[in-house]
Amino acid sequence: MAQSDTKKIFFENLSGAGKAIAVLTSGGDAQGMNAAVRAVVRMGLYVGAKVYFIREGYQGMVDGGENITEATWESVSSMLQVGGTVIGSARCKDFRTHEGRLKAALNLVKLGITNLCVIGGDGSLTGANLFREEWSGLLAELVEQGSIEHQSVQTYSALHIVGMVGSIDNDFCGTDMTIGTDSALHRIIEVVDAIMTTAQSHQRTFVLEVMGRHCGYLALVSALACGADWVLIPEMPPEDGWEEKMCQKLSANRAGMKRLNIIIVAEGAIDHNNKPITTDCIKDLVVKCLGFDTRVTILGHVQRGGTPSAFDRILASRMGVEAVLALLETTANTPACVVSLCGNQSVRLPLMECVQMTQEVQKAMDEKKFEEAVKLRGRSFENNLKTYKLLAHRKPESELPTSNFNVAVLNVGAPAAGMNAAVRSAVRVGISEGHKMFAVNDGFEGFYKGQIKEIKWSDVGGWTGQGGSLLGTKRTLPAKHVGKIAEQMRTHNINALLVIGGFEAFLSLLELLTARGKYEEFCVPMVMVPATVSNNIPGSDLSIGADTALNAITTTCDRIKQSASGTKRRVFIIETMGGYCGYLATVAGLAAGADAAYIYEEPFDIRDLQANVEHLTEKMKTSIQRGLVLRNENSNDNYTTDFIYQLYSEEGKGVFDCRKNVLGHMQQGGAPSPFDRNFGTKISAKAMQWVTKKLVETFRQDEGRVFANTEDSCCLLGMRRRALIFQPVVQLKGETDFVHRIPKEQWWLKLRPLMKILAKYKTSYDVSDSGQLEHVVHNQPKDSDASVAM
Repeated sequence: MAQSDTKKIFFENLSGAGKAIAVLTSGGDAQGMNAAVRAVVRMGLYVGAKVYFIREGYQGMVDGGENITEATWESVSSMLQVGGTVIGSARCKDFRTHEGRLKAALNLVKLGITNLCVIGGDGSLTGANLFREEWSGLLAELVEQGSIEHQSVQTYSALHIVGMVGSIDNDFCGTDMTIGTDSALHRIIEVVDAIMTTAQSHQRTFVLEVMGRHCGYLALVSALACGADWVLIPEMPPEDGWEEKMCQKLSANRAGMKRLNIIIVAEGAIDHNNKPITTDCIKDLVVKCLGFDTRVTILGHVQRGGTPSAFDRILASRMGVEAVLALLETTANTPACVVSLCGNQSVRLPLMECVQMTQEVQKAMDEKKFEEAVKLRGRSFENNLKTYKLLAHRKPESELPTSNFNVAVLNVGAPAAGMNAAVRSAVRVGISEGHKMFAVNDGFEGFYKGQIKEIKWSDVGGWTGQGGSLLGTKRTLPAKHVGKIAEQMRTHNINALLVIGGFEAFLSLLELLTARGKYEEFCVPMVMVPATVSNNIPGSDLSIGADTALNAITTTCDRIKQSASGTKRRVFIIETMGGYCGYLATVAGLAAGADAAYIYEEPFDIRDLQANVEHLTEKMKTSIQRGLVLRNENSNDNYTTDFIYQLYSEEGKGVFDCRKNVLGHMQQGGAPSPFDRNFGTKISAKAMQWVTKKLVETFRQDEGRVFANTEDSCCLLGMRRRALIFQPVVQLKGETDFVHRIPKEQWWLKLRPLMKILAKYKTSYDVSDSGQLEHVVHNQPKDSDASVAM
C-alpha cells in the first residue's frame, strides 16, 4: 500500500480546524447508518474538526447533556458490520415545537456546533431545514433570555446542514438508492428463496407483504429479482378486472408445469379507488377462484434488521465522506443539501427540492394521477416497472410482432452470479420482440460443436435466483474454430449474437469482428454484456457478478474477524480473486474495514509493507484488537500471501499474531445478490432492445438478409458514471491493458484513499471528483436509469 500519493488533499478553505460537526440518526433505522456515522466521524477528525455524537436523534439534541458527546477514532471501531444505529434513533415530538428547537439550539451553541450531518428520511431532513431557517431567530431569543452571550450570535451566526437519506423504503426523490435499501432487499430475497423451496414441494401459492410505506420500490425490485408471478404497488394500481387476469396468470403458470406461485404485495398497495389491497384479500381470492393451497407471509421488521450489505456499507462510507466535504465547503448562503447517488456518481442536491418532489409523488397518488407518480419516482423506478411488465407477462402469440430473426445468446468466460438472470431477460425480451431465440451451451466451444437449440419463454422460468451458468460457460476463444462457428451460424441462420461474459467475451467479440473480413456470417449485430466477479472489463464501471462476490468476501471477513473475538490481538491476511484487477480487494476492504489492501494497480515494496506493519502495531497497542489485510491474488509475484503472512507474523511478535485465509472459488458461487439479479436483468433487456434496433437497421430488403459491417454493430454495453452506454469494442482497444486483462483507467482507484483515511493513514485525498450542487430535475438524461442501484 504505497504511501507516496502525490495528489493534493484539500484546498486551504477545506480545512476543518476550529469547526465542530455533529452527526445524528433520526426516524426509522436502516442498515448502513453505522457505516455513515463511522465515515463522518473519521473524515471529520481527519480534516481537523471536532466531531460529536447526538444520541437518540432529535430527542437527544433537545435533551442535551450526556446525549451529546465528543466522538473519537476508537468510538466508531467495530460498528461497520452492525445493523441499525448504535447512537440510537427516536421520533421526537419535542423538536416539532418551537420550545424544543430553542432548547436544541442552546445545546449546540454551548458546544460550538454549527455543522449538522443528519441521517434519516424526508421528515427528519425537513425538520433539519426548518431548524436551519429559524437558527438566527433562535439565537436572538436565547440572547434575550440571557442564556447565551451576544458574541455567540456572531460567532455561531449560521447553521450548516447536510443530509444523508437513511431509509429502507427508497422513497426519497433525487437519489437512486437510499442507505439501507439494498440490505432490505437482501432480507426479502433470502426469505423468498427459502419460501420457494417449500412452496415447490407442496405446489403452493405464497402471498408476501413487504415494507415501503407508500412506496412500491421494495416490492417491485424484489419481484424483478425473484421472478414473481404478480406484484401490487401503490404507484401503479392494477386495472379493473385485475383479479381475473391474475388468476388466469397463476393458472397458466401451473399448467406450464410450474409448481409454485409467488405474489408480492407492497404494504401500501391500493386499487384505482385508493382502497387498500391486503394479503388476506388476495389469499381469499386465489383460494376461491382457483382452489390453490395458499399461504401468507408478512415479512415485517426483519427487513430492517441484520447486517448491512456490502453495497450499503460502501454507499454509506462514500456518502459520509462526501457529507463532511460538503459541510466544509458551505457558506452562509449555501442551501441545505443532501448527498446522493446518481448512477455511480456522488451528487449534492438542494434538500428542499428533493423533499418537495417526494411530496409531489404522494399528491399525485392521492389525486389518482398514477402515471405521473411513477414518473416522479424517477427513471430508475419507471424502468424497473417497464422491465417487470415485459418479463413477467407474456403477450399472446397473436399480439407478438413477427421479425423472422434468429438471435443466439451464450455465456463466455468464468461463471458469475447473475448470468442466468441476464439470459432469462434476453430470451424473454427477444421473444416479446418477435425473435426466435437460440441458446448456445458451453460458450464458443459448444458453438463450434453445434450445441445450439431454440429456447422458449418457459424454459428460463426460475432462472433469476440461480447462481453459476445454466447454459454452461467456457473460456475457449473463437479464433481457432472460426470456420466451424461460421458454419453453425449459417446452418441455424443466426442473425445476431448476445454474449454475456468476462474478459474472454470481450476478446471474442474482437476476434469475430476481425473474422468479418473472411466470413460474412459474422456481419451481424453483436453485443456484449459484462459478467465477471473480477470487474475488469474496459468500458464498464460494473460487471454482473461483482456485487455477489463482494458480499461473499465481506460476510467472510466479518466472520473471520469475529473468530478472534475475546482472544489476544490478531491480524488476518486474506487473499481475494480478481486476476490482476484489484477491484474486489479494494472495495471489499472498504466494506469490511480493512487496514490495508494490496493490489497490482498500486505498486508496493518492502518499505510499504514495513510501514503498514508498524502502523498496525501502533493501532494494536492503543485501541483495536483485530486487524484485516486483503491481498489481490496477482498483486505481486514476489510478495505473495505467504510472504506477507510471514512478514506480519515476525514483525508483530509480542503485539499480535497472524492467520491467513485464501477465499478461492467461494467468491464465484452462491445465489446472486438482489443487485446482480436486477442489474443483469435490466442491462440484458437493454442489450436485446439494441439488437432489435440494429437488426431492423441492417436488414437488406433486396437481399433478404442482415448485413452489419460497421464498428458500431459490434458493441459492449457498459455502465459509465451515470449512464448505460453502447461502445464499439474496437474503440475500447486503446483503453485496455491486454497483458494484464484490465482497463487502463479504473474509477474505483479513487476509493483507495478513502479506505486508507478510514483506516487512520495520513494520505492525500483527491476532491476533484466530489459532488457539486445540482438541481433536481423531473426528466433525467435518457439513460440515467443505469443506476448502480437497481
